[in-house]
Amino acid sequence: MDKLYQKKHELWLHITFASFAINDETIKSRLYEFSLIAFRHMKWIGSDLLEHGNDYNYDRDIELYKRENVFEVIKALQSEVLNIQKLYTDTILGKRAQTDDAYLLEYLRQVLADDANNQEVTAFNMQRVWNKGELDASQTDALTLFLFEELYKEYELILVYAYMQARTSNALHFNVFQDLIDESHFHLKSFGNMMAKLGILALPRELHEMTYIVKDLEKFVHDGIAEEEAAKEMCKQLSESIHEEKLSKFFDFINYQESYHIELMKKLL
Repeated sequence: MDKLYQKKHELWLHITFASFAINDETIKSRLYEFSLIAFRHMKWIGSDLLEHGNDYNYDRDIELYKRENVFEVIKALQSEVLNIQKLYTDTILGKRAQTDDAYLLEYLRQVLADDANNQEVTAFNMQRVWNKGELDASQTDALTLFLFEELYKEYELILVYAYMQARTSNALHFNVFQDLIDESHFHLKSFGNMMAKLGILALPRELHEMTYIVKDLEKFVHDGIAEEEAAKEMCKQLSESIHEEKLSKFFDFINYQESYHIELMKKLL
């Protein structure tokens, strides 16, 4: 089951980043829905391990290959889904995961059956052009740095909060962790799609276990609040420096969300 957990973690990333890479809004949205199902599988598998006195970690062995068209992305994803099938146990949970995967495979088959879906993938072209050059070089550099840093931060927060949520019996803590996980999913999706739009889509780096094995919850929360404050400041600076109204308004929006995250974290204290 611990091997299954790692492979499900990797599959969640494969589905998530396939959704970021594809430009077609219908396919992108559908794949992202499947990625959230895969994340729920992770949660359930992790809970099952803990209930049986075992544990899991966030080790992974995954690369994000640069694909040039939609069918290359879909075929690679098909292979990843098929590879995990042999690891499912003959349990209710295993059967649930298998049937979810079976429907995902059917959806991927449907996408491949229509040649009109095989559009170019520009998520890896490294062109770093936003909306036909609406940003100058310094603005593009600032946005690029922000996205790489914040994509990792949101990935980290999703996994850290999920790890802690699985180990608490306190209802308030559980609910706060869930809110923070849901919010971080939205931010991860937003930043991942923006990276793909710039042609710089890449996986966040792997987490060290000291990141998520929290022994001092109070220190962790105080550090987390400081991190959110830093993210707010970055959002404010980007909003002020980027002279593209829609993008500037988006970072104001993220800034206000980070303010509420801080209030949620204060509840943990």
